[in-house]
Amino acid sequence: MDHAQAQSQNVFDLLVVGAGPAGLMAAEQAARAGMRVAIAEAMPSPARKFLMAGKSGLNLTKAEEPNTFLEHFDTIAPLKPILAQFGPAEVIGFAQGLGQEVFTGSTGRVFPTRMKASPLLRAWLARLDALGVVLLRRHRWIGPLTTDAPHLLATPKGQVAVTAGALILALGGASWARLGSDGAWQTPVAAAGVPIVPIQASNVGLQRAWSDHMRPFFGQPVKNIELTVADQRSRGEFVITQSGVEGGAIYALGRMLRQTPLARIDLAPQLSIHALRDMISNRKPKDSLSNFLRKSVKLDATKRALLFELTRPMPRDTDGLIAAIKAAPLQVSGPRPIDEAISTAGGLSWDALTPELMLRDFPGVFCAGEMLNWDAPTGGYLITACLATGRWAGRAAADYLSAKALT
Repeated sequence: MDHAQAQSQNVFDLLVVGAGPAGLMAAEQAARAGMRVAIAEAMPSPARKFLMAGKSGLNLTKAEEPNTFLEHFDTIAPLKPILAQFGPAEVIGFAQGLGQEVFTGSTGRVFPTRMKASPLLRAWLARLDALGVVLLRRHRWIGPLTTDAPHLLATPKGQVAVTAGALILALGGASWARLGSDGAWQTPVAAAGVPIVPIQASNVGLQRAWSDHMRPFFGQPVKNIELTVADQRSRGEFVITQSGVEGGAIYALGRMLRQTPLARIDLAPQLSIHALRDMISNRKPKDSLSNFLRKSVKLDATKRALLFELTRPMPRDTDGLIAAIKAAPLQVSGPRPIDEAISTAGGLSWDALTPELMLRDFPGVFCAGEMLNWDAPTGGYLITACLATGRWAGRAAADYLSAKALT
């Protein structure tokens, strides 16, 4: 059956559900292997969350050695071979292959030179179209979770059926529902008996009740700090919000903060305890504490406000003041709602999957992207893992279909 005839009868080798980075990458890999591929996307346009992520600068990956990169994930063993084949270097090559030059920032984060996601996505969709991949917009997958019966898709004009020899689910996590990542896939998948690790917010703001003293500082960044939770550290910055705190330094320790909701903040990580002790001993008697913190310790107004908020009453002895500056206690009371999260943790249990990312109890059904049970901070790790697992699943599905054709 030629490609045009297959499309007209809604018959394909592979149906990919979800047109985010994982789904698009899976479709490309299978199409390159000669498979007839369709992508079913519930939203009117593809990769909406990807586009939203790129509005503030598309952080594609992090320029780190493979082992260092892998350490940022909570699930290392199953991801290791996947990221070994498609890690930071390969993501850079992928972007360049789409005509998007990249640059590496001072922290190692890699961005397209044009910063936005839209040019890369347009080039990618054009390449998929040239490979014969069919994008079915406004087609929400209903089920069943099998390859033995046609797949039902809900559309504005009613249900349609698509026949495919293999299925790849790349349905995302459960945050930013308005962009299509609503976690609705959990209902049919769980009903089929597939184990799911409970999904929870990740890379999300944490809640804390502030006094009125902090109102002028809502929306202000707290820069150049070091957070410590248990024995884990994060250097960077965060933002004080009306409801608590958010930002890179917070996200980096999100997994720890879900378990231990107390962080210690070093407000002057550039100063050693010895140097700080010398400063305090040389403090002028008439110098107010606030003035001393501003002029000598170089704490700006936001840091000073935070210090006085977190440490009450403020100690006056040297050791107490040093402890307040170097280890101010930040107690939080849980994450913001899941739909505010950049990403989610939890998802399909790895025990339900083969090393090829195929569901053990459903031959020919593969899974990829954020719907798998893994977690990582922002900084390029999320997009890289979505691309890598999509690539892995797409190749595995093509191999499965090829082997099936020989039997």
